Amino acid sequence: MRHLFAALITLSCSALCANALAGAVQTHTFASATLKRPWQYTVYLPDGYGSKNAHYPVVYLLHGNGGAANDWITLGALQTTVDGLIARHELAPVVIVMPEGATDWYVDRKEPIESAFFDDLIPHVESHYGVDARREARVIGGVSMGGFGALRYALTRPERFCAALLLSPAIYADVPPAASAARRVGVFGASRFDPEVWHALNYPALWRDYLQQRARVTMFIGAGSDDHPIVGDASLLYERLRQAGNPATLSLVSGGHTWDVWRTLLGPGLVSALACTRH
Repeated sequence: MRHLFAALITLSCSALCANALAGAVQTHTFASATLKRPWQYTVYLPDGYGSKNAHYPVVYLLHGNGGAANDWITLGALQTTVDGLIARHELAPVVIVMPEGATDWYVDRKEPIESAFFDDLIPHVESHYGVDARREARVIGGVSMGGFGALRYALTRPERFCAALLLSPAIYADVPPAASAARRVGVFGASRFDPEVWHALNYPALWRDYLQQRARVTMFIGAGSDDHPIVGDASLLYERLRQAGNPATLSLVSGGHTWDVWRTLLGPGLVSALACTRH
């Protein structure tokens, strides 16, 4: 069923793009010195994309546990969504980079993927694509596990991003529920899940240092109203941000922890997050 849905999305995109602006989706691999292996990513380039001397804003989107970079395209309908937003002038042309994250939760545990993101991927993108390298033109985002990583990156390096797009972020303020993949992937404890490791890496441990920084990252937080306990933790994060005077938007739609929800939220989330790049 998943492959059938992906095929339908692709066919739908082909039909729509024939009569509208059509961005390009490409998959590339580069040598990551930090990971000591090739690292694959998918990139969306807007219609009319020119040389690397251009200056497009850039969004980095992190996928969820058990997923892949292309999920944003095949399941999330990103190409169709962004093409439509640009065609309707709701969004300026933008480059979107989607790296493969395996089940690493975007932290330096099983492999140094967090370090590789900043030391290898961002420099690679900025040297090979026409993106604006200023903070004011860079956005981080993610879904589920990717939302955990995106929030961590925004809080630890607010000088690098002007906004964050968090879709159903797996940021359990206490500990992950029994069914969460965080307990099984060997990131938060090698042989078994270790709550101390989880708490050391999760966002509450980063909160005080973030609030001491001058830079503030605008946050768009979206989730399904039936996605428990994630919707509760997303709402708690929103309240904490608002109480701290940090710009934030919370958008809840009907549904659970599914791509039906994330497809619905992706467009509004991108428009909201990329607003920071217009200043």
